[in-house]
Amino acid sequence: MRKGNNQSKDILIHLRESSHRVIIPLYIPNLEGYYKDAFEIFKMCLFSIVKTSATYLKISVISNNTCERVNQKLLQLQNEGHIDELIIEKEDIGKINSILKSLRTTEERLVTITDADVLFCNGWEEAVVEVFNAFPNAGAVCPVPVFRKHLNLTSNIWMKYLFSKKLYFRQVKNTEAMTKFAKSIGWPWLDEKYKDVIGTLQSKNGTIAVLGCSHFVATYKTEVFSELPKKNSQYKLGGNSEFLYTDEPVIKRGAYRLATYDNYAYHLGNHLEEWMEKEFVSLANQEKRTENYESLSIIKKKPIRYFLSEKFFKKIFYFKKIQMIILRYKGLSKKQINDFIS
Repeated sequence: MRKGNNQSKDILIHLRESSHRVIIPLYIPNLEGYYKDAFEIFKMCLFSIVKTSATYLKISVISNNTCERVNQKLLQLQNEGHIDELIIEKEDIGKINSILKSLRTTEERLVTITDADVLFCNGWEEAVVEVFNAFPNAGAVCPVPVFRKHLNLTSNIWMKYLFSKKLYFRQVKNTEAMTKFAKSIGWPWLDEKYKDVIGTLQSKNGTIAVLGCSHFVATYKTEVFSELPKKNSQYKLGGNSEFLYTDEPVIKRGAYRLATYDNYAYHLGNHLEEWMEKEFVSLANQEKRTENYESLSIIKKKPIRYFLSEKFFKKIFYFKKIQMIILRYKGLSKKQINDFIS
C-alpha cells in the first residue's frame, strides 16, 4: 500500500556541469601474484586524473568481478568524492561490456576510456583538446604516441592527405617515453629504428598530431559511439572486441584516429616500479576550470567517404610496392622503409 506522495515526481534533473567523462574498467579478482600491485596502480591512475585534469570532469569506474576487498576500497573512494559513478558487477562480463555499462548512457561531449594502469601527466587534457580543435575530423585522440601505428586504421587520413605535405614523417618527440611504453608491454628494450621517425599530420595552425590511436587510453567525441554494435561483446578480453567497439565506430563515422605528438601519459603494466612513484609524486595539482566542449565540431557520418577509404583506397594502399613508393614520397629513406614494412 502506498502512502503519501513521492517527492521526486515531476522534479527536473539538475546535474553538476561537465563536458568530459573518464571511464575506467577495473578487474582485480585478487591481490596476489599477477594482481599484487594492481590496486595501488589503479589508485595512481585515478588520482593522476584527479590531479592533472584541466576541467571538472566526471569519473566512472566499473568493477568487473573484482574481489570484495577491492570493492570496499572503491566504495570508500566514492564516498570521499573521487569517483562519480561506481558500478559493481559480481560476474565477469568482460572489459568491453564493462565499458558499455557507462558508455551507452554517457552524455558528455568528450569521453576518455582508459585502462586502470595508466598514469596521466600534466597537460594531457589540454593537449588532446588541442588536437580536436586543430583537426575537426579527429574522432579519437590518444595522449600517447606509439610506434608503428601510422598504417593502423588510418586509411581515411592517407586518402585525404596522400599528396599533401601536411602528412609527413618527423623525428620522434619523446624517445624515452616510447621506450617506457615498450617495456610496459613486455619488451625488454626498444630498437633504435623504432625511435627514429613517426608518421605525423600538421594542421593549418601548426599543431602536429601522430597518425594512429592506441586502445589502452584514448579520448573520443561522443557521437562516434552512435556507430556501436547493438549487442554486447562475446569476449571477456581480446578477440575482435576492441576493434568493433572502440576502433570501427570512429572509422565508420569517417573520423580520424590520432595521437598527441608529445607524450602525456604512461602505461604502467602490473608491476609497480620506483620511476612510476616518482612520476606520480611530481605531478602538480592543476587548477580546474569550467569548460564547455560543445564548441568542438560535430563529426557527421560520411558513408561515401567511408566506402572509398575502407573498401577501395585501402585495398590499393596496402600493396607492398605502392606502400614503398608512398613512404619514400613522405620522407623515409630506403633503409627506413625496409625497417617500417619488414
